[in-house]
Amino acid sequence: MIAGYHAGLFPMDSDDDVGPVGWYFTDPRAVIVTADARIPRTVARMLRRRAYDVRVDTAFGEVLRACSGDRDGVWLTPRLIGGYEALHDLGIAHSIEAWDGDVLAGGLFGIAIDGLMTAESMFHRLPDGGNAAIAGLIGIARINGFTLIDVQMESPHVMRFGANLISADAYTALLAEVLRG
Repeated sequence: MIAGYHAGLFPMDSDDDVGPVGWYFTDPRAVIVTADARIPRTVARMLRRRAYDVRVDTAFGEVLRACSGDRDGVWLTPRLIGGYEALHDLGIAHSIEAWDGDVLAGGLFGIAIDGLMTAESMFHRLPDGGNAAIAGLIGIARINGFTLIDVQMESPHVMRFGANLISADAYTALLAEVLRG
């Protein structure tokens, strides 16, 4: 899996696949350059009002299971969950969690290698729980010197946080730069 990420690929699976896990490359690619990331005003107000506690890696397995459930076209299958758990054991895969007391309000998971962080999947159980997690991811990326957050595909949600679409060539060049460490 690490080699796949180094090549700019990301895995997706389906419950009925019996062969190897599929690896994909999108063109254009949606990325958040950490220096250009932004927290929308409405999200910033919500964060002040709700005061979710953002934590890292305290419920990695629960975040994975929440990200894999209740969706059409499930891509995060048990065998991929196993792969991400192995990466978590190596200190490469991480979860960003938004907590309301002892309730997991939302979260996301991804990998961190050199200057690259990814946001593979996100969920929420309480209002704005996912927004708190992505805001937390941006803050953690800034504090720890990660320069690129790969969100892979465009959505209105990630675009609000400063994601941009870049060409495959631009992504490949940027990835090579951030993976040099």
